[in-house]
Amino acid sequence: MSEVSQETGPTAGATGGTGRSAGPLDEVDRRILRELVADARLSIRTLADRVHVSRTNAYARVERLLRDGVLAGFTARVAPEPAGLGTSAYIALTIEQNTWREVSAELAQVRYIEHAALLSGEHDVLALVRAPDNATLRDVVLDRVQSIAGVLSTRTWLVFEEFDGTLSPWA
Repeated sequence: MSEVSQETGPTAGATGGTGRSAGPLDEVDRRILRELVADARLSIRTLADRVHVSRTNAYARVERLLRDGVLAGFTARVAPEPAGLGTSAYIALTIEQNTWREVSAELAQVRYIEHAALLSGEHDVLALVRAPDNATLRDVVLDRVQSIAGVLSTRTWLVFEEFDGTLSPWA
């Protein structure tokens, strides 16, 4: 049987046998996440003031969110174009059945691939590439990605413009 705390529902890691998640987030947790997504450099004091809880409560909640894996870490967001990566593209890969582990391991080692996801549907993998220019993008796709054992085909879409959704769960 799962343990339950008065504050947040099931205790961290208690999933009731479903293997899905650590427990529901309450409104204070969601406000903390919104603030940290907007500015991960906030001090605990400022965070506590903004979400209207004590510093001790804010610190304990951030520690719990980290421990439960809800907060996966704190990073800087880099704007690709000013950082010299002016060409972005999504590459859809079709791969041989049962090669996703090997293909994933190889893709993780390809310079300029920022993110990759295993998919269901027409394509098997979708990778986001950020490169300095079109020539580098061509090399990534034709020389690196298409040479990975298990990759049957690729399809590339250039990104013309990007934006973040305003209705993100954390906005």
